Amino acid sequence: MRASLPTLRRLLPGMLALLLGCTDPYLPSAITAPPSYLVVDGFLNSRGVTTIKLTRTYAIASKTAPPTETKAAVYLEEEAGTRTLLREAPTGTYTSPALTLSPAKRYRLHLTTLAGQEYASDYVPAKITPGIDDLSSRAESNGLNIRLSTHDPANATRFYRWDYAETWEINPIYRPQVEYRAGTLDFPDISVPYPTKCWGMAPSTTVLLSNTTPLSQDVVTDRLLRLLPPSSERLNTRYSILVQQYALTREEFEYWELLRKNTESIGSLFDAQPVQLTGNVHCLSAPAEPALGFVGAHSVVEKRLFVARRELPQAWLTPTGYEACYPPDSVWLNKPPLKYPLEALKSYFSLGQLIPIDRLQGGYTGKPRDCVDCRTRGTSVKPSFWP
Repeated sequence: MRASLPTLRRLLPGMLALLLGCTDPYLPSAITAPPSYLVVDGFLNSRGVTTIKLTRTYAIASKTAPPTETKAAVYLEEEAGTRTLLREAPTGTYTSPALTLSPAKRYRLHLTTLAGQEYASDYVPAKITPGIDDLSSRAESNGLNIRLSTHDPANATRFYRWDYAETWEINPIYRPQVEYRAGTLDFPDISVPYPTKCWGMAPSTTVLLSNTTPLSQDVVTDRLLRLLPPSSERLNTRYSILVQQYALTREEFEYWELLRKNTESIGSLFDAQPVQLTGNVHCLSAPAEPALGFVGAHSVVEKRLFVARRELPQAWLTPTGYEACYPPDSVWLNKPPLKYPLEALKSYFSLGQLIPIDRLQGGYTGKPRDCVDCRTRGTSVKPSFWP
């Protein structure tokens, strides 16, 4: 018998309550006490320096960085040929000298950990990545679109991946004229000024791929890499993006595609379900033990783009990022009202939680450090590539 619509309406709240009430948290041991598997991050650079990072899997809820695998013996090996040692510096990062790998040969990564476990990746061909034809920005209705075009005239690449690194200029709105000296609330003129400019930096967080096998020509045209909304503070003064392009084998492309689906396409009932991510790294001393990562062999090409605020539509209201810092707070030292308790002011100032900006008659203006010191948002060291 089919229930009528009014009946369903009456029953729905109770049904929802019953379903929600029967929901218990599921915390498998893999979350709270995960196994320690080796993670291999990097590729064999066929035209330059190879950098490989070795870490271990760890708890999802952990607030620390992943544990590094240190003091391993790591080699780049040519099939039936020579081997090149990768030296460790800094901890957990292994680097080769600059090398040129032959496209006619195959290569792999081979390593032995300090504990004596032996690992190796599959032998793979050394691919040469074609150049980037065009990297451009377009101000469109949805924001700033960063697009790329490339091609391989030999029709030999077919599978592409991209990374990018963003840099943007930060201009703090306050320039403090006074500073706190320990043990007093009589602030003298500032001796070491705060930076008047900083640079924010961020790596890409998405997997960017293209496959040209359905096309007659190995051409990628106007591939969207990044979309910045008109309200992005990164566009306030000057913005730069450095794009890196890689040529992949079909197997490496399929690995990254699976990684993309596992990380970006999960969240609703109708999304693809996660699957086990297996790469091409194997534990030779214990074949049943998994290892994570895919080590390909290819060169990398780069192209940088700058975008100045004057190149964007005037109607775009690009924020500074400091909107929540207006106006400065008045800190009265000898009369009410006090925004901060008088007895707590020395503690605030000494810990750097409150930064004095300028003098008032009977007090000062001040703001939390994030509103004053742009080093909380980036670096004050000007990048070598910045205009």
